[in-house]
Amino acid sequence: MLAIERKNLILAKLQKENKVVVSELSQLFDVSEETIRRDLEKLDKEGLAIKTYGGAVLNENNNAELPFTVRENTNVSQKQRIAEIVAGLIKDDSTIMLDASSTALFVARNIKHKKNITLITNSIEILVELADVSGWNMLSTGGTVKEGSLALVGHQAEKMLSSYHVDIAIVSSKGIDSIEGFSDSSETHSEIKKKMLDCAFKKILVVDSSKFDRISFKKIGEISELTTIVTDCEPSDRWKKVFDSAKVEYLYPGKQE
Repeated sequence: MLAIERKNLILAKLQKENKVVVSELSQLFDVSEETIRRDLEKLDKEGLAIKTYGGAVLNENNNAELPFTVRENTNVSQKQRIAEIVAGLIKDDSTIMLDASSTALFVARNIKHKKNITLITNSIEILVELADVSGWNMLSTGGTVKEGSLALVGHQAEKMLSSYHVDIAIVSSKGIDSIEGFSDSSETHSEIKKKMLDCAFKKILVVDSSKFDRISFKKIGEISELTTIVTDCEPSDRWKKVFDSAKVEYLYPGKQE
């Protein structure tokens, strides 16, 4: 196993369990404890973990961007529930934009049966995922590949997006706060998401419940700028009041329309 593969698996375990133990990881990956300590040191330096005696804990306050392979395998059931709801909002013949988030990939997998869709995305992963779907008009933003994220970003991608108008834009965020709005850990991703929302009639934010009451590095927009928020479980009464005040539709599994 390559060192980068082991590091990503450790990070995925941290995301799931919030802590790891050196001795357990050593046995799991069949490497020395010293090797595991070096892996944890790297994660600590990258701001993704905090080293502790005998192991490490997840750095929940970090603004670093997780590798796509890690994000894709984190909170899978929550993302699938969100994707199923979003798929129900997309009709045949729609024009849509999807960002390069792992949740957007789950949405893409859930709409393959739709007909005559025009889709614009900056996600390399989504382009590959939908490459075998017939009858669709698939457009890539172009741009610069952002390391580790399988995303196309930068001026060229933003310029391309600005020349289109679509029915629906679907974006995610790393945090959503009742005062500070919704935000992302990356400035480049944030700018792409802003452009997508500006281009759309219906502006959908997909965000699992772990992102509520969190503020990330770069603000994307105000909650009132959205038309719909889709999450994985019923929001608290306080958040329902926030959404009602902002005149934003909120959807979650089991909600009766």
